[in-house]
Amino acid sequence: MKSVTWKCPSNIALVKYWGKKGKQLPANPSISFTLDQCHTITTLSFKEKEHDGTLLVSFAFDGKSMPSFEPKLEAFFNNVEDLFPFLPGFLIEINTTNTFPHSSGIASSASGMAALALCLCSMEKELGHDISEADFYRKASKTARLGSGSACRSVYGPLVLWGQTKFNSLGDDEFAIPVKEIHPVFNNLCDTILIVEEGSKSVSSSVGHSLIDKHPFAENRFKVANENIGIIMEALQKGDLETFRRITENEAMMLHALMLSSDPAYILMKPNTLAIIENIWEHRKNTGLNMTVTLDAGANVHLLYPDNEKESVRNFISKQLLPLCKNGQLIHDTIGSGPVQL
Repeated sequence: MKSVTWKCPSNIALVKYWGKKGKQLPANPSISFTLDQCHTITTLSFKEKEHDGTLLVSFAFDGKSMPSFEPKLEAFFNNVEDLFPFLPGFLIEINTTNTFPHSSGIASSASGMAALALCLCSMEKELGHDISEADFYRKASKTARLGSGSACRSVYGPLVLWGQTKFNSLGDDEFAIPVKEIHPVFNNLCDTILIVEEGSKSVSSSVGHSLIDKHPFAENRFKVANENIGIIMEALQKGDLETFRRITENEAMMLHALMLSSDPAYILMKPNTLAIIENIWEHRKNTGLNMTVTLDAGANVHLLYPDNEKESVRNFISKQLLPLCKNGQLIHDTIGSGPVQL
């Protein structure tokens, strides 16, 4: 068997993608920071079969079979068969591992599907398909999107835009693009992920996306998200930390407000999620530290802050926030530059 391996990071959205149209296309544009330490490593091994044109895939997570993931994997390969028509002629083994808790709001499906998409594109290249570097990553982003929408953003770093928007003519619903215009103050941004809960969420992101279809506030939400893209992109270019904080936190709170007001309503925040947020806001008010809160669709809190305030912020985390984390768990991460082939 031949094999290819990719290390691919998760990402944290600043302006959130929530709601789908068509075939895994976003109802509104989104923008995210790619992380560094929170990543998935995936090895795809492949061997051509002598007979039978049926794709055979085996999957292992941390060296163990994971039957619960097989339906999602089967759906993914069905979605990408037009992009990789040679696949039915191969026997494929997929081995993957994460550096962070699975299914707890750190976008494990984003890094996982992006790593798998990159492996498929590398497999295609190994089989002699000639493709430019730009087209390689664009195809990987499109492929990743068909497995998990936000995965298309994990193919690039550090700042990534997905979706059509009047604020960037290159923005596309089919794939994400890297955004080059970013102020140096954001280059070494830190992200401490405060683990409130591990394990599967009570309501999956897929179900959450489907509930937005009949949400009474959906249309206005998409309008606000579109405008927030322009505001935060300007803040990122100018190094405006205050506007960055305001929009990022508003987006996180709006995401969870949409869950609370869905039909049926559901809550992914936990009591310690709220306690952590309130502690951060109070400490920021008292000290003036540039701390920004955001969350994905889960209970865990991402705390963003500039590298030059790292010592003060982490001292605060150790004293006041760590006791609120499950079993004292957290992940100190930074903004990363994107995936790497190993």
